[in-house]
Amino acid sequence: MIILDEFAIQTLDKVHKINLINSLPGVKSVNLIGTKDFNGLENLAIFSTVTHLGSHPPLIGFVHRPKSEYSHTIMNIEATGVYTINNVHQGILQNAHNTSEKHPKEVSEFAACALTPEYFADFHPPFVKECFVKFGLELREILPIKLNGTFLVIGEVKVIILNKNLVEENYLINNSKSGVVGALGVAQYFSEPKKMVTII
Repeated sequence: MIILDEFAIQTLDKVHKINLINSLPGVKSVNLIGTKDFNGLENLAIFSTVTHLGSHPPLIGFVHRPKSEYSHTIMNIEATGVYTINNVHQGILQNAHNTSEKHPKEVSEFAACALTPEYFADFHPPFVKECFVKFGLELREILPIKLNGTFLVIGEVKVIILNKNLVEENYLINNSKSGVVGALGVAQYFSEPKKMVTII
């Protein structure tokens, strides 16, 4: 058994501490968040902090890191008030992970990471064509987390696009059929039960 008190946690090597704290909650869903500014510049970024907040109304939240010059996701959401969330599956894991690289605003991660933007009706931001489960949201609230400078972004689901074969009779999405990927830590992904894949 390993027991780490507050002092032991604070004095851990930086990389070890990041890995430890990131993996404490266990396996988390992996998603691509799509946005587009009013100049038509598309952005796509990988997140493992997306979580269900309630069904009435249908609210989904995600945590965004402190703002920097590369924080195009939250800047686009603040400007336009809409965005998409797209579940990552095994077939696009490497492409999805590559969106975490820092690209200038003028560079679309769709093009840089060989993913395809897809549009539905008059919804402004792009979905990811290669994803089997995707949904569009309208911004409801951005809550600053003062303790570490991050933000909880809360959106209301306005449109859902699903592969018909993934939906059970009770409308539960069968993620095992889609090959959905989970994250544990910064670059460790689970592509199947009990099988971990590390992306470098």
